[in-house]
Amino acid sequence: MKTLAPFLTSLVVAVWVIAIAIISVQNATPVSLKFLTFQTIQIPMGLVLAFSAGIGLIGMALLQPLWGLAGFGQGNSRLEDDAEFFVDDEDF
Repeated sequence: MKTLAPFLTSLVVAVWVIAIAIISVQNATPVSLKFLTFQTIQIPMGLVLAFSAGIGLIGMALLQPLWGLAGFGQGNSRLEDDAEFFVDDEDF
């Protein structure tokens, strides 16, 4: 199972990269992003999608170790505590 996880991860990333490439080719019209009073130069929509996906991938890669330090990725500790509460009473 441990050899299957990297393969599936690579497959998902590859599909996303291909989807972004197809969308980029089909949407070559320049767009300008606006936020409050700020406005960017006009760049192709596909480039905006590629930058957004890249920033999202890098951001999640940086946040995952922080979640591990904060205790969010502790696994089944809650489920193990619940297992002691629920007892099979079929022996009566």
